[in-house]
Amino acid sequence: MPYYYFDLVIGEEYKNQGGIILEDLELASDRADQLAVELSLVRPELKAKDCAVRVTDGDNNELYRTPLDPIPRWKAASHVRPPMPAR
Repeated sequence: MPYYYFDLVIGEEYKNQGGIILEDLELASDRADQLAVELSLVRPELKAKDCAVRVTDGDNNELYRTPLDPIPRWKAASHVRPPMPAR
């Protein structure tokens, strides 16, 4: 099983948040999403700085990134117009 590393991204700076062995990238991305939510709750000031959590492999290749302050689904959905009814 691969080892995944997690970083807090603040601008051009990467702060190591640890690593873990996980089955696949899907689980690693889920963990990154959870970490982003936790960090946004513990350190809400980071949301205004466009911070993110990234997942990398052992060669430091970025595999996934998620923002600490994603656009809420309800807000993103409000920008989508429903289809016009057929006449």
